[in-house]
Amino acid sequence: MEPLLVSTSVVALAEVGDKTQLIALLLAARFRKPVPIVTGILLATLANHGLAGALGAWVTTVLSPEVLRWALGLSFLAMAAWTLIPDEIERDEAKVARHLGVFGATLISFFLAEMGDKTQLATVAMAAHYPAPLVVVIGTTLGMLLADVPAVFVGDRFAAKIPVKRVHSIAAAIFAVMGLLVLLRLDTAW
Repeated sequence: MEPLLVSTSVVALAEVGDKTQLIALLLAARFRKPVPIVTGILLATLANHGLAGALGAWVTTVLSPEVLRWALGLSFLAMAAWTLIPDEIERDEAKVARHLGVFGATLISFFLAEMGDKTQLATVAMAAHYPAPLVVVIGTTLGMLLADVPAVFVGDRFAAKIPVKRVHSIAAAIFAVMGLLVLLRLDTAW
């Protein structure tokens, strides 16, 4: 249960104000078709985080436990710092909708926007950290949906009322605590 709860909450918090949430807002405002947008978000996140989870599980087979512990601890600390850096949306990603429709634009935009994004890298790290990478992928996908689906349905009003800096600070603190626990060997998963 811990991998599901941690991965869901950390990604949901980290996603607030993230470029993919901004893409969701932009697509929702522009096309006003929530079902294909939410479906695109779900499938893109499952594909992207599924690959990240597989990479995280694979890493555990090639690194020694000590090297893995240091790599994970430092990566969680790096995630903490990265979470404090605000994302900016690349508006060109939404232009794809003219050629592929709302679902296709959402699917491609979200998949590509998540490549190398902090939530994807967090999925890799948590899948390497916890012995249940599939549960981590389910949790991170749920976290993305918890942050992005309300943005699709509520739009700009939702984004304006969320204290993004405070939410990012909480997510960064969670990443930092996880990193310190791993580095100090205080984590029960080891």
